[in-house]
Amino acid sequence: MSHQDSSVKSILFALLANLGIAVTKSVAAVITGSGAMLAEAIHSYADCGNQGLLFFGLKASKKAPDPEHPLGYGKEIYFWSFIVALILFSMGGLFSVYEGIHKVSSHEGLRSPMIAVAVLGVSIVLEGASLAGCLTQIKKVRHHQSLWQWVKNSRQSELVVVLGEDTAALLGLSFALVAVILSVVTGNPVFDAVGSIGIGVLLILISFFLAYKVKSLLIGQSAQDETREEIRRMLVSRPEIEELLNLITLQLGPQIMVAIKARMRPEVTAEGMVASINLCEAALKERFPDVRWVFFEPDLSD
Repeated sequence: MSHQDSSVKSILFALLANLGIAVTKSVAAVITGSGAMLAEAIHSYADCGNQGLLFFGLKASKKAPDPEHPLGYGKEIYFWSFIVALILFSMGGLFSVYEGIHKVSSHEGLRSPMIAVAVLGVSIVLEGASLAGCLTQIKKVRHHQSLWQWVKNSRQSELVVVLGEDTAALLGLSFALVAVILSVVTGNPVFDAVGSIGIGVLLILISFFLAYKVKSLLIGQSAQDETREEIRRMLVSRPEIEELLNLITLQLGPQIMVAIKARMRPEVTAEGMVASINLCEAALKERFPDVRWVFFEPDLSD
């Protein structure tokens, strides 16, 4: 399975779950008057829009190179992942904080609180299923790494964003459920407002983390350390190369650009040198299918 297949499946799981949850939360928010529930509904609608943007970014990243973009459009997915992080901050986090602050002073109390509890319980189950689906897809691509190592090292911004969204949604639902239960048990509706603020703070923190993660990819990040080291070992082992002088990799969405400077084995003719370089490039692309561009410079020193 390709990395993009894993991303598409994770995004689809999240989209279907969030769409159903958003509609259910909206109805429950109107019936109960819960600020935490309304914050959660807005969060779910924002997530639906976010998944649509990620789908768009994945499609745009597949466009073929052209004279204006000779290295292709792979980094489009990084741009749209960054936009999603901003939306999570503005539409999700800031609105939830605003709603909570507003409700602290003007909350009229909850109506039919058990409806809110039931909806939140069902939503937690659905969101948990979405997160489980995302983790299943991540497990297929993270190999021997721990989940946290994969998050730090992954170049799949869209999959990291979906994981962040699903985690935020599940924690937010838990906050909302606790807030509603405390409001019912104590008879104090302020707990519901505080829950809305807590959800907002959580979303803001996660959106900042996602934005920081995607920023590195936007400004130009190398391929993963493991991939870069495997490329280095393969080039060093090639009989055509006497010494590898320098190696640069650049992650461009799902594809990788590689720049090589190497001292080649002596050749009698220029044609022989070119043939040796072509053999190295062909072997590199065969071993690493994600390598789309190879720039090879023969030299005597770095």
